Amino acid sequence: MMMPQIQLQINDIKMNLQPAAVTGQQVIKQPQADLKIEQPAAIIEMHTTNSELRIDQSRMWQEMGLLSPMKSVAKYAQDGKQANLDFIAQTAREGDQMMLMSGKGQGFSIGQTIAKQNHGPQDTPVNITFIPSGDAIDIHFTKGTLDINVRRQEPRISAQVNKPIHQYTPSKVSYTMLQRPSVHLIDVIK
Repeated sequence: MMMPQIQLQINDIKMNLQPAAVTGQQVIKQPQADLKIEQPAAIIEMHTTNSELRIDQSRMWQEMGLLSPMKSVAKYAQDGKQANLDFIAQTAREGDQMMLMSGKGQGFSIGQTIAKQNHGPQDTPVNITFIPSGDAIDIHFTKGTLDINVRRQEPRISAQVNKPIHQYTPSKVSYTMLQRPSVHLIDVIK
């Protein structure tokens, strides 16, 4: 079986477009976000112990002959006691010497001999009297400590996003129709 066929003639639309004086415009602005940032200061805690330096010069002072009051009193008391004992011993020796020599006809010459023994010229040594020993000064150092504890604070951030500003002006176009669209049936073929 044969289907009938239709022949059509189609005319397209024809238009004349002319842009008008108004052209389209689009303006987009993006305002910056409102941003607020606060950074609290960190909390710093510091704990220290002091260092300590001890210098003990007492042995050097002793070597120089400069003593503390208590040691000076004790030393001078000991020196005085020893000088007293030395004087007693010397007096006893001189007495024994006088007793032993008196019977030998020396007369007053015994006193002169003893006087010469006690009061003759004495040599005074001249020299550097003080050179401290190597360990005369005792130095002791205890180092201090420093403990630092830092706690950081979180920043506070506040952000507000602003919407974009959008302005749009469409353009205008004028047109005239030159040919209307049409469809014409030409023939039906069987």
